[in-house]
Amino acid sequence: MRKAFYIGGQWVEGSEYSPLYAPHSGEQLAEIPVADQSIVEQAIRAAEQANPVMRKMPAHQRASMLDKIADLFAERSEEAARIVAEEAGKPLKTARGEIARTIQTYRFAAEEAKRIHGETLPIDAAPGGEGRIAYTVREPLGTIGAITPFNFPMNLVAHKVGPALAAGNTVVLKPASQTPLSSLFLAQLAEEAGLPAGALNVITGSGGLVGDILVTDPRIKAITFNGSPQVGIGIRNRAGLKRVTLELGSNSAVVVDRDVNLAEVVPRCVFGAFSFSGQVCISVQRIYVVDQIYEAFVEAFLAETRKLRGGDPLLEDTDFSAMIHPKETERALSWIREAQQQGAHVLTGGEVEGRVLLPTVLTGVPVDAKVSCQEVFGPVVLINRVESVQEAIGYVNDSRYGLQAGVYTNDLHTALDAADRLHVGGVIINDIPTFRVDHMPYGGVKESGMGREGLKYAIEEMTEMKLVMFKR
Repeated sequence: MRKAFYIGGQWVEGSEYSPLYAPHSGEQLAEIPVADQSIVEQAIRAAEQANPVMRKMPAHQRASMLDKIADLFAERSEEAARIVAEEAGKPLKTARGEIARTIQTYRFAAEEAKRIHGETLPIDAAPGGEGRIAYTVREPLGTIGAITPFNFPMNLVAHKVGPALAAGNTVVLKPASQTPLSSLFLAQLAEEAGLPAGALNVITGSGGLVGDILVTDPRIKAITFNGSPQVGIGIRNRAGLKRVTLELGSNSAVVVDRDVNLAEVVPRCVFGAFSFSGQVCISVQRIYVVDQIYEAFVEAFLAETRKLRGGDPLLEDTDFSAMIHPKETERALSWIREAQQQGAHVLTGGEVEGRVLLPTVLTGVPVDAKVSCQEVFGPVVLINRVESVQEAIGYVNDSRYGLQAGVYTNDLHTALDAADRLHVGGVIINDIPTFRVDHMPYGGVKESGMGREGLKYAIEEMTEMKLVMFKR
């Protein structure tokens, strides 16, 4: 099936196409158009032409369109989930969860469209300010360049498109090369919802070519990007005075204190480690367990992990499937082998069946092994023994990343101390760092990025504050 770009409210054919293959089966799903410079120019121009329309559109109308998009997703939720399962290799039941969250995200965006406001200022608080009235308003930036990843191809797109449209901006969207079908599906729904021509433009192709133009073109007023630190840092360095929101890498950790209920903690940690084969920005990659319950935790963790079923993502009972690309599988496997050479032990997994890397549990992993200090982005988790929560916090902070961290403890002092000392964007007490609801502020520190997503917070990133003052 040959696809097309969505530009200026029209479906535009490409001059060159690339095959799209399913991660699990290797079967060809579609032919995807590859954008050249002229296509990117066409998309930016269409967005620019739509800016006056979106800027003048009243908040209730923007909210209504976003609600309509959510309604259409709800009506076609099974179709949307199957698109994600096929192109991303995400197990169908996990994909359904993503679509449910996608609907919520557009609903939140619709609500926040009605809550964009400023404040009045007491100008007479300063000498010379007598007889003056002042207030602030928030205005759209203009055209937003959105570059999205493969792992949540519907919901992470919603976290960029939703707040951008809510604020009255236009969007040029470049989805991940492996998951373009999700964004093209969104374009269909946006068109049906009555979005003005040019408000949303979807172009597929090379991240290098498309991304470079979006980052450097002065008509693009902000870049919102999910991806690797290396690419994110490059974007930040070349973006000039553009607004930049970056959600980059992570190697999220969980700290487990001695007084917790393992029957509750272990299944959550297994879910956090192996959901979508660990291809989640806040996947549980490192677990630090205090000595008193370490052996019991590992035993329970292994038992829970072995209950997981792998295979075809389109089957109802599949818990994990193939990673996004065989090269990524080989990379993760090489990191496991490296850890073994450094003294780590593989308690389960560490093997590939067909195209599927089995859920892998490591112990005794040194801090300088790649599976500990870099982002695996695969079904690999380490469980290391510590003497105290304080020692574990040191290990968590000893990282170039800082997205989210989880701490399980029933001691209030320990929880408050961890919340204070952990250098991350979000501290989740008594749950895994993989927890996220779509209206909370979400983002990291250090090489995990800059700026925050979550509808209200993303809208702040995508609007400009203006001061208005009257002299009476």
